[in-house]
Amino acid sequence: MGLGLVLVLLALAGCAGAGGGRPAPGGASASASPSAGARAWVPGGPYAALGDSYTAGLHLRPAGGGPTGCGRSAADYPSQVARGLGLTGDQFTDVSCSSATTADLTGAQQVAGGPNPPQLDALTARTRLVTLGIGGNDADFTQVFTECAEQGLLHLVTGAQGQAPCKARYTAADGSDLLNGVLNTVGDRVAAALQQVARRSPGAKVFLVGYPALLPSDPASCGGLLGGAVSTGDLAFLAGKEQQLNTVLRDRAAAAGAIYVDTYTPSQGHDMCAGPSVRWVEPPLPAEGLAPLHPNPAGEQAMAAAVLGSIRAAH
Repeated sequence: MGLGLVLVLLALAGCAGAGGGRPAPGGASASASPSAGARAWVPGGPYAALGDSYTAGLHLRPAGGGPTGCGRSAADYPSQVARGLGLTGDQFTDVSCSSATTADLTGAQQVAGGPNPPQLDALTARTRLVTLGIGGNDADFTQVFTECAEQGLLHLVTGAQGQAPCKARYTAADGSDLLNGVLNTVGDRVAAALQQVARRSPGAKVFLVGYPALLPSDPASCGGLLGGAVSTGDLAFLAGKEQQLNTVLRDRAAAAGAIYVDTYTPSQGHDMCAGPSVRWVEPPLPAEGLAPLHPNPAGEQAMAAAVLGSIRAAH
C-alpha cells in the first residue's frame, strides 16, 4: 500500500496549481489604517479576483469561465465572496487560473483552451476590491512534496537510517535551510505584485489570501494515510514550510498596506488527514472528481467565509 500511495504522490506534479503547492500558517490579519482624510471604504465592486488553483477551485463543479486549463469553478471562493456582497455582471471579474505563478500576473499563461491573459489586466482605476491568492507555485511546493515522497521511498527500499530524509535533502552542509531563500524570493515577488495592484487600482482595498492547513498539527496522525511513504519527521517539515510561506505572505501584505486573510487557523483540524466528512483539503487519493492536495467544496466555502469576514472587518 505504501508504494502505491507513493506513486500517486509522484504523479501530483501534473496537477500542481497549488497552490499547488500548498502551504501555510496562520497569523493575525494585518491591515494598514487609512490615511487621514481618506474616503471611507465601503465593501463593493468592481471586484477582481486573482490567483492560482486554490483561488480557482480546481476540479470543483459547476465550471466557471475562462480557458478550460485554468480549471476555474463557479463555486470557487471569489464567486462565493461576490455573491455574499451582492456583486453581479461587470461588478465581478475572476481571472484566477490553476498553476499560476506571480509571472502570470503580468504575462499570459499558456493553458489548454488558453491563453489566460495577464491577470493584472483585470484591474482598472475603478476597481474597489481585489483578492489575490498566489505564491504556492512560485515556491514549487508540489515538487517539494514529491521530493519528500521520493526520499521516503528511497529510505524504505534501502533501509537507510534517518527520521527526516527530505528535511536532510533541503539542509545545506552548514546546517542552513535551502528553502528559506526560495521563500524569501517568493515574498519579494508577491511584494512586487502588490505594488503593481496598488498602482493600477489605487482606490481598491487589497486582500492577500493565505493557504489553508494541508497537514495536522500532529503529523504522526497522518502517517497511515500516506502509507508511511513520508516520515513523520518530514511531514512536520512540510507543515512547517507551509506555515513559513503563510508568514511570508502575511508580512508582505502588512508592508504593502494590504490585508492578509488567514485561512490556516480556521482550517486546522480540517486538513487532508481528517475524515472525509471533516476535511477541507483532499489527500493524495482524493474523493472522486476532486483534486489531490486542493480544497474541496467545504474548503472553498470556508475560504470564502474567511475572506468575507476580513472584508467586513475592514469596513
